[in-house]
Parts: sequence; C-alpha cells; structure tokens
Amino acid sequence: MMAEPTRSSEKMWGGRFKEATAASVEAFSASIHYDARLYRHDIMGSKAHARMLARQGLITEVECEAILKGLTEIEAEIHRGEFVFRPELEDIHMNIEKALTDRIGPAGAKLHTARSRNDQVNLDFRLYLRDEADQLATLLVEVQRSFARLARKYMGVVMPGYTHLQRAQPVLLAHHLLAYVEMFQRDRDRVADCRQRTNVMPLGAAAMAGTGLPIDRRSVAEELGFAAVTANSMDTTGDRDFALEFLFCLSVIQLHLSRLSEELVLWSAKEFEFIRIGDRYCTGSSIMPQKKNPDIPELIRGKTGRVTGALMALLMTVKGLPLTYNRDLQEDKEQVFDALDTVKASLALTAELLDHSEFNVERLRAATHGGFMTATDLADYLVRRNMPFRQAHGVVGRIVALCQERNCELVDLTLAELQRFSELIEADVFEVLSVDGSVNSRISEGGTGSARVAEALLRVERSLGIES
Repeated sequence: MMAEPTRSSEKMWGGRFKEATAASVEAFSASIHYDARLYRHDIMGSKAHARMLARQGLITEVECEAILKGLTEIEAEIHRGEFVFRPELEDIHMNIEKALTDRIGPAGAKLHTARSRNDQVNLDFRLYLRDEADQLATLLVEVQRSFARLARKYMGVVMPGYTHLQRAQPVLLAHHLLAYVEMFQRDRDRVADCRQRTNVMPLGAAAMAGTGLPIDRRSVAEELGFAAVTANSMDTTGDRDFALEFLFCLSVIQLHLSRLSEELVLWSAKEFEFIRIGDRYCTGSSIMPQKKNPDIPELIRGKTGRVTGALMALLMTVKGLPLTYNRDLQEDKEQVFDALDTVKASLALTAELLDHSEFNVERLRAATHGGFMTATDLADYLVRRNMPFRQAHGVVGRIVALCQERNCELVDLTLAELQRFSELIEADVFEVLSVDGSVNSRISEGGTGSARVAEALLRVERSLGIES
C-alpha cells in the first residue's frame, strides 16, 4: 500500500509550497535511517547554539533552559531506544527539532534562529568525525601493540625477506613485524592531521552567506572545543574536504590491513607454513573436513575495495558541485559511515588475530636456505676490499651461475673455488655467507641487524607504553 504524501504545510520548510510532497520523493530523499547516529552531536551543537543565542539576547534565559531540558530528555530517549524517528521529517536535525517544538512549544521553534541545516549538518559531521578520529587512533595503537608483542616474543628469529615475492635477503622476523608498526604510525599521524583540519567550527555560516543577527561564533567554537572558526561562509556550507580526507585516511589504513592480510593468507598456506592463526579466527569447509581457512584475513582484504570505493564515490559526488550547498552532499555521510564501520571492525579483529597467532620458527629459518640470499653480502664484502660495486655485482653473479650449475648454495663452495673469481676473497668470507652473519651485517640505521632491531623495538615499546 502506497504511503500517504506529507502535506507541505507540515514540513518545517513548507510555507511556500502548495502541493504535498510525493511519497516517492519522501522515500528517496530521507536520510534518517543512517544519519540518526549523529544525534548526540546534533544535540551537543544545538545546546551550544542555544546558550549563545541566550547570551546574545536572541532568546530569553527561560527559553534557553526549556530548550536545554527538552534536548536532554530527547537525547536520553534516543539512547534508550524509545524515540520514534519519522522518515517524513527527512533527517536527524528535523526529527529532533520537531520533537523539541512539540515538547516545549514556541521556544523550540526559536532554536533554529541564525542557523541553517547547511551549517548545522556540517557542524554535526565535524563533531562526529572528531570523536571517531580519536577512536581510530586507539584502535591503531592496539594493532601496533600486537605487532610489538610479537616482535619481542620472536626477537632473533630469522626469515626470508622478499622482493617480487621472490626470496631476496634474510631478515629478522621482528624487523618485518616492525615494518607494520611504522605503516600504522603513519596512519595515526594522518588521522591526527585530518582531525586538525576537521576541528574548525562551521556554525554561523547559515545557509551560505552568514547571518545578519548578532551571533558570537567564537564562543560556540570555544564551548565545543574547536580550535578556530571557518573563514568563508560560502566555502563552509559547500565544503566536504574534511570528509574526503577522512575517507582517504580510512582507505590507506584498510590498504595496509589488506597487505598484511595477503601475507597472512600466504604464510598460513602449506607451501609456506610460516604462521598458525588461532582456530577462533579461521573457518572450515562445508565439504572438505581437513580445511582450516584464513577467512578473516580474506574478508579484510576483500573489504578494502568497499572502503576505497566509498572514497571514489564521494570524490565523484563533489567533483562537479558549484558553490555552495547542493543536496548531492547528502551522499557524504553514508559513504563515510560504512567505510568507518568497516575499518574499525577490521582493526579490532586484526589486533585479536595477531594476539592469537604463532610463528613456525623452524620453518622460517629453513626458508632462509636456498635462493642465494647472501649474494649481496658477498658483493658488499668485495666492495669493502675496494672493488667497485658494479664489478663486484658481476663477480658474484658469475659465482651464482656456478652454484646453479652445481645445484648448490654459495656457502657450499670452497675457498679455492671462490678465489677463482677474485683474489680479494679470503677465509673470513664465510662469516658473511651465513644467514646470521648476513642479518647482523645490516648495521645501517633502520636495517635488520640485531642491534638496530633491538633499538627500534625498544623505541616502539616506549612510545606505545609497553614494558619490555
């Protein structure tokens, strides 16, 4: 049965309309089914706005108190799940304002003095994302701590490092794990930077030109904890840069999680057997009884397209919009909300999964044998004896070719055989041809040498508040 159209006179903006809004339009344009989550921030902003209106003499103290009391009651009802949202009122702002006016009378109708939904929704969105940025930072720290705990637990364990997914050079497992700590640190820094640009107060821009009423924007900004107020009313109401930047931050976080997930999927396969993920974070097969599938990393990897898709969607929404506000911008929140929910869930599960995973130390070390992974160390050995690197590269390449012919490793050659390629090679060469010797030779800052990794881990533990 088709819903009855809403009479335009019942709309809070309906004074100039003669025809009722079509039911199809009501359904198509409503956003309350997803923007209801902004209720706390909408009420927070409305309370600050009401107090400012009272200070400026635009409403009385009695009216202000009635508004504040009514908003507090409405917030409590929404929190308890008792509030009835009305789709025909379109969004969270109109639902709350209508409920307030029904509750306290004409004073409620004065709350919208000197503001528009255009600057109101911008305010709510900024308040919301500011809080979510803080929650993201907390989740990112937990993931970093999980990596740091694993790095400490497996300190000294060697594994193959890869380029092009081919064995390249031996590294410490802890070094590999700390690489992800650095990735997520950059994510934390990006979110913090985004929070700064989000933390600018838009209320007072009104519809797009400001207001002729004597408001005090800076007092509202101070009450709500904003560092500044926006400088241009036209830019303010049409601006969603902060949402785009937030979505970019979310996309990079999820990309990092996806890269990790790819490694977890590979490493848990029989061909690698580098890691054992806890049973609680895997599933089985409906037909093959032996299977243990790394579904959680696969799902996290799969959801990356969803998050980056949200960024692309909002970019395409904004790209053709003239100044100032356009209804297209209603598409911003659903994209951000979905991406945010996805990233937060992915981060939380990743931290749990890492804390319930174990590395196969023997398998990791065994994988460092084969593939001539100390070839670069041999080249560096010759460089230290004053051979130009390009020449050393060629010498070692020819030694590798010999090993391939003989189906042996560099360390299997005798000193005499090595000296056929260069008289600079002496008996101490075997120290750099061993896996442990190779790892510990990487003494450059940021390298995989044991001393450098120990320093890096200690620094990370201190920054994350972990007792080593």
